[in-house]
Amino acid sequence: MSDTGTGAGGTPDAGAGTGSARDADAVGAGTTERAGTGERPGPDSGPAVRSGVDRLLAVVLAGEAREVPALLESLDAAERKRALTRLKALRAEVRAGKWATPPYVPDRIRSALYVAGAGCLPTAAAAASWLGARELQVREEDKPLALAALGDPDPEWAADLAGRLARRRAVAENGYPLLHGLIVRAGYTVPPTDGYVTGWTWHLSGDRLVERLREDPQTPALVAHALAMAEPPERLTRPAGRRPEGHWPSALRTLVEEGVLDRAQVLDVCVSRLLRGGPVRNLRLPLETVRLLAPDAEELRARIPDWVAIAADAPSIVAGYAQDVLAELASTGSVPVAALAEMTSGVLFRTEKKLVRAQLALVGNVLAREPGAAGELLPAVTEAFGNEDTDIQERALKLAGRHLNAVDTGVRHELAEAAGLLSPTHRRAAEELFGGDLEPEPARPYEEILPPVPEVQLVRPPATTVEELVAELLVQRLSEDPVAFERALDGLVRHAHRDRAAVAEAVREAFPWPRWEHETPYFTQETHEIHESHGIHESHGIHGIHVVLAGLLGLLDPALVDFRRPQEHSTDSCLHQALSGVLDARLWEAAGLVGTDALPFLLATPTWHTGAIDPPVLVERLRQYRDAGVEPAPADLAQALLRVRRADPSARRAAVEAATLGTPAGRRLAAWLREETAVGATVRVLRRDEDRTPRRHCLVDRLVVDLGEQPTVRAEFPPAFQWLGGAPESAPRRCRHRIEDRAQWAPVLPADRELLAACLLPPLAQSAEGDGRGATEPLTALAEAEGPVGRAVLLALACGLGCVDADDRLRAVDAVLVLTARGELNPRRLGEELAWLLAEGAVKPNRLADAARTAAATGAYGTVWAILSAMLAKLPARAKPVHGLGEVLAVAADCVERCGAVGGVAGLDALASGRGSSQLVAQARRLLNALHQGADQPLTETT
Repeated sequence: MSDTGTGAGGTPDAGAGTGSARDADAVGAGTTERAGTGERPGPDSGPAVRSGVDRLLAVVLAGEAREVPALLESLDAAERKRALTRLKALRAEVRAGKWATPPYVPDRIRSALYVAGAGCLPTAAAAASWLGARELQVREEDKPLALAALGDPDPEWAADLAGRLARRRAVAENGYPLLHGLIVRAGYTVPPTDGYVTGWTWHLSGDRLVERLREDPQTPALVAHALAMAEPPERLTRPAGRRPEGHWPSALRTLVEEGVLDRAQVLDVCVSRLLRGGPVRNLRLPLETVRLLAPDAEELRARIPDWVAIAADAPSIVAGYAQDVLAELASTGSVPVAALAEMTSGVLFRTEKKLVRAQLALVGNVLAREPGAAGELLPAVTEAFGNEDTDIQERALKLAGRHLNAVDTGVRHELAEAAGLLSPTHRRAAEELFGGDLEPEPARPYEEILPPVPEVQLVRPPATTVEELVAELLVQRLSEDPVAFERALDGLVRHAHRDRAAVAEAVREAFPWPRWEHETPYFTQETHEIHESHGIHESHGIHGIHVVLAGLLGLLDPALVDFRRPQEHSTDSCLHQALSGVLDARLWEAAGLVGTDALPFLLATPTWHTGAIDPPVLVERLRQYRDAGVEPAPADLAQALLRVRRADPSARRAAVEAATLGTPAGRRLAAWLREETAVGATVRVLRRDEDRTPRRHCLVDRLVVDLGEQPTVRAEFPPAFQWLGGAPESAPRRCRHRIEDRAQWAPVLPADRELLAACLLPPLAQSAEGDGRGATEPLTALAEAEGPVGRAVLLALACGLGCVDADDRLRAVDAVLVLTARGELNPRRLGEELAWLLAEGAVKPNRLADAARTAAATGAYGTVWAILSAMLAKLPARAKPVHGLGEVLAVAADCVERCGAVGGVAGLDALASGRGSSQLVAQARRLLNALHQGADQPLTETT
């Protein structure tokens, strides 16, 4: 190499300023240990005798990817085979971090490795494995270099390689230049894939979209694939906005008009994709393309069966378009009656009121022109008799009544039988319409249907073998199942106590992470401080139980463990952070003691799936600790005390036995069992004029939780638990950040339902007022926990019933019904809390109506009415009622009609006497009439 700083290829040495190229050249020349071999060459080695393989390795180590293709041209098959052996060794060294210090640049070395390996691998399978390796994914501008390194392969070989790469989505998306070059050399014989099409759209999108599509010979095939994709690339679904020249549907319309794309094929693919359904975001591209193509009547008629199926099953916006298409065709008599009947049955089964009303109107228009079609269409109309909206039921009944004379006796009987689905409010109208054809309503007393009380399940013993333990640790979603988590944690501690070396070896084999060997500083005190400054929590960052695994392997800095174990809850952080901090404290304590005689097993492992521990079981565990001469770990013992069932009948005798153990832990348990009350919490809500926050309209900012004073907890529990003893001053626990580990909260406080509910309130309030999801996940465990049902529990349930997400509301409904079945819920108090939240605007009436309708549909009409009647009675009088209250009144009226409740509701007469025919007035009248008629119906309730 010359003194002027040129590389092996005679070009200026890009690394001369840092010394990296000179060092790499020295490696290739043999003056230092050879890269990838570990060999040290003899003293007579030097630049004069350097082989082509040495020069290639020197360039790769220097990170000069652009020089690799030229060097590969001079290598024969044998040399490339030798080079490949050394490249594989170098790749392993780079992966292990050997070349991670200056002057070497790992990313540049990977790029050069990527290119060099492509030119040395003999088979398409091996080349695909190399080019698709995750750690070798490089910048897009380096991908064409790999194409140059491949030389001029046989078209069949190129097609094989392209096909293998195209089937790996991430590789295809990020490697379009390489893949495109291979496909061109293969003669465009490679079938398109989702990944390749996504990379193609990224490459083409821009202001010259139409021109680029027009010039690309792949366009017809790839456009067809893009339109049919289950999840099309995001840029294809964007609206035109301010850059219509980059709008894909508009570009496709232009190409269809020019004849570049076949119009019939594009329409077929789009309609077929709409027929398959899916989220709206995945259907925007085919829907917008069809709209822009504006199919004529003949093209629409040819696809009537498809439009019928789309109207029945597609998302609302797509179904609405299909309904409009069919309505236009029906106006000219182009839709067969059988197809219209099929469409009507499908659309009327939907829940969208707009679509249902439009379909009833469409059927009415068709029957006005073709009365003879009533025999086929009216049976389909009866699908609306079971609609939850009584207004829709009324429209369907009137439609059937207008055309009843046009049907024969068999159809009339069919319609009368379906009329049994109608709400009781329409019973009289149905009797007048169908007369004797309508079956008499059975006179039987109402029975309330509630779910069975859930039975508590015993937690299985921990794994008996190391193999079984490792299998449990490998479960991907261990943290989402608290019972499985506790079993795995206890099993890990037990087996590590018996044979730490064997468990450590099994963990290393099961978790072959580079972090275990090469990122030990991650677990140091210095790194902890850096992470804390960025809001990162280690125990969550390495998936909870893995911090204990790190302690087992000896990778934790003792200073970090000592720092994390005694952390106290900060008074300015939210309650759920403090709740998660309890688990953190346990994990870090276990991480410091696992595999030692100080932790033979965990005291806090639950007996039952709720997280509770039977008192005699905890006494026996403490006896085993005493006999082994082991002092319980503070956090482990504290959690065990919080989980023990103090209200259980065995608690009194267990307290006596605990006291006789003669140990401090035994005496603590005995005193704890003798205490009659749980920690407890009181929830207050600041008035708007008391709240000084900028967002004073938000409920979450005005929640105040007063923890019950527990001197024992503050004096004897570890720092992470002392917040449970009551703070000196109560303040709103604001919570406006991402929430994790919800599943682990309930087992922390299985015996104190009210305190657990208080901790759940902030995220629940956010989900009711905002757009959060998943906040009600702990409500099932809350319903199965022990302790009184106070205001915190009631507010948690009320917020859950008003959550934005339907799944969240469903979990809240389940919790309400379970507590009712257990006889622990006061429906009147829950209704009063709902009234307050409705008035505050924290709960939206439409969401509450949906939740109440779901609960009532299970057969709990009496329970739902008890809640809603108390809510309606407590709603403050307003000049303008709460918007959307009519939906809630509709559910209340349905409950009264079915359970036969009687009585009055304050303010209902005023609503029912209002003018107009709004839903609020109509449903208030319906509810009032139902309450007056219910006096004659016997009512019995069973649970």
